[in-house]
Amino acid sequence: MAIIVIPARHSSTRLPGKPLLDIAGKPMVVRVAEQARLSGIARVVIATDHKGIAHASLAHGVEVIMTRADHATGTDRLAEVVMQLALPDDEVVVNVQGDEPLIEPELVRAVADLLQAKPAASIATACHAISDTEEAFNSNVVKVVLDRDGMALYFSRSTIPHARDALVQSAKLIPAGLPIYRHVGLYAYRAGFLRRFPKLEAPAIERFEALEQLRALWHGYKIAVLVAAGHPAPGVDTAEDLARVRALFDRSAKSL
Repeated sequence: MAIIVIPARHSSTRLPGKPLLDIAGKPMVVRVAEQARLSGIARVVIATDHKGIAHASLAHGVEVIMTRADHATGTDRLAEVVMQLALPDDEVVVNVQGDEPLIEPELVRAVADLLQAKPAASIATACHAISDTEEAFNSNVVKVVLDRDGMALYFSRSTIPHARDALVQSAKLIPAGLPIYRHVGLYAYRAGFLRRFPKLEAPAIERFEALEQLRALWHGYKIAVLVAAGHPAPGVDTAEDLARVRALFDRSAKSL
């Protein structure tokens, strides 16, 4: 069994009220829910602390769970949803971000299936190969290093693995064969892990890197990673992103 949960907060520094911004006649968070449903996972829930988001979602037929407003992370909000719905420990909970109206349904399903296929893992996520030097050295781009079984060894904003000899010769080229991957912020969790997560100590590596998935690794939980082909669609973080997504939806509507 699997469920998709979309955490949606109203506050946003760069785009206030982001989940409710209109995309082709519907709020962005509703567009995300519609994409998520195309994964074939029947139950899609929006988790929010904002009545306006809840009202708009219900008006478009999307299930809503009201959560507390004081959660430190989106994962804590998911944990509350697990408790409210009394989900069994083996239920797969897929976290789809509320600002990704172009999220690929096939990728959502693949990450959920990966967790179900990896009993040793508590979490599954995705990544894709980096070929662009700017991405490789951008601290806003999270990288992940994998072991031979496709489990995450570490996540970092630094350029990992670091090609020591090649980068001494040129800091502008990614050497052939370097297994450098960009992490995609899509997660599937076992409900039992989410119940435990809020009680786990936050280690220094999480605080310094500002990456909460490091808490799971630090405590010994395994994270299975799907290496996706191509480059998954970007989310909406800026006004420019929003304009681009609106244009794509407009073109799609005109082609029908």
